Amino acid sequence: MTEPPIDLSTLPELPGCYRYYDASGVVIYVGKAKNLRRRVSSYFTRRDLDPKTAALVAHIARLDFIVTSNEVEALILENTLIKEHWPRYNINLKDSRTYAYILRTDDAFPRLVVARKKGGEGTYYGPFVSGLERDQLVKGLRRTFRLRSCRTLPKRACLRYHMNSCSGPCVGAVTETEYGEQVRRAEEILRGRDRELLGTLREEMAAYSAGQLFEQALARREQIRAIEGLAERQRMDRQKAYDEDILNYIVVEGTVYLSLFKIHLGTLTGRQEFVFDHREEFLPEFLVQYYAEQAVPKEVVLPEEVDPAIADYLSRLKGRRVHVTVPQRGDRRHLLDLVKLNLETSFFGDRIKVEALREALRLPAPPEVVECFDISHLAGTSTVGVMVQFRGGRPDKRNYRRFRIRTVEGVDDFASIAEVVRRRYARLKKDGGELPDLVVIDGGRGQLSAAKGVLDELGLRIPVVALAKREEEVWVPGLSFPLPLDRKAKGSLYLQEVRDEAHRFAITYNRSLRKKAVLQ
Repeated sequence: MTEPPIDLSTLPELPGCYRYYDASGVVIYVGKAKNLRRRVSSYFTRRDLDPKTAALVAHIARLDFIVTSNEVEALILENTLIKEHWPRYNINLKDSRTYAYILRTDDAFPRLVVARKKGGEGTYYGPFVSGLERDQLVKGLRRTFRLRSCRTLPKRACLRYHMNSCSGPCVGAVTETEYGEQVRRAEEILRGRDRELLGTLREEMAAYSAGQLFEQALARREQIRAIEGLAERQRMDRQKAYDEDILNYIVVEGTVYLSLFKIHLGTLTGRQEFVFDHREEFLPEFLVQYYAEQAVPKEVVLPEEVDPAIADYLSRLKGRRVHVTVPQRGDRRHLLDLVKLNLETSFFGDRIKVEALREALRLPAPPEVVECFDISHLAGTSTVGVMVQFRGGRPDKRNYRRFRIRTVEGVDDFASIAEVVRRRYARLKKDGGELPDLVVIDGGRGQLSAAKGVLDELGLRIPVVALAKREEEVWVPGLSFPLPLDRKAKGSLYLQEVRDEAHRFAITYNRSLRKKAVLQ
């Protein structure tokens, strides 16, 4: 196995993109991940890598990553970064991937078609992340607004016309003006203005119904239903005709941690991070110094208001008007929150996890040291116990412990947990060793009761909880029901991370013992 260029435990368990660099600082691979830590770790822990991936790993000198809100954003960012860097190990695999557009042609009776790239006449919408969603959208719009799909108008009506899926411009069943109105309404959907269009259609439906034109009212109702379905399925990166910079920051103990995201034509392309001492009016000072040497975008998005003179200064640098905005909602607000999430992940991810766990369990102090126990066996044989320790939110592998079960025969997880907990803390008590701030047991109420009984027997007042695998239920002593914790909240996710590491360590130890037994 190749040694990773960073401590893999520092990577967040969040969606995003990662970049691998060689020794000369060149990006050699760009990838996306639903879980950054698991995906990146797989490169350095697997032994069955194919030759090409093994060659990639051998050339990795460093890596960086960008957290996104979800996998769709990671897909968009990955595609953008690949096109920006043309990494050596991406070209053969992913260069052919281009997110396609929907094109409204400039014909007398326009069509909606899929276009792989811009360049021809007409109006383009997209790019679309999902090919399936894009194709469904094209088909749905054609059917809803009865738009033609033929390249050239035939001399007689086709099957689509007879199925009422096309308005029949080929046979003069619709005028160019009427057809153009249907195309305009389809474009409203592609521009994301489905609410306005739905309002118009509902008004028309009510008017037709009041005038007892029930056939036209029914047609409007069917269009409304179709548009509502299309709006739910539509997924695309709405492009803009200008660039933006999104800035956000965190101030901790007199230090400013600031991050800047570059948004090129509506797509996230990269980020920069800065750390400096805090002082009053640091944000305007940063803006002046930074943009004195960097290209100024058309819009700068900030988390707070600054002196209007800053916008005038940036406008003078750019030679045209620059907008400085402080959004309260919408896409820009979402991006501001995303920038802050990346800051928290980069600099304070471990601290946030620990504090979130303290709040979730209502502990009197942050659980800086957490120890988790797990039992592993195969049908009651080769039973072992393990303990893993997390310190400050990260695994501390120097303090991992393995236990061969001595006093238990057969399958008895409760007694096995009691044994390893007793052996661990009886020794620490005897030697005056450091006790943890929290004990976690992999299991349910039974395992928790066994561990709590041992701690009481030893006279140790250490908070202890159990985490059940199936529903990720958190059990605490004295309650007959699990804590009502959101399994996706930061505190719960940290508990799951600790439990999963203990489970991995236990299975590894159990397998090694069985392998030794087979060899003997």
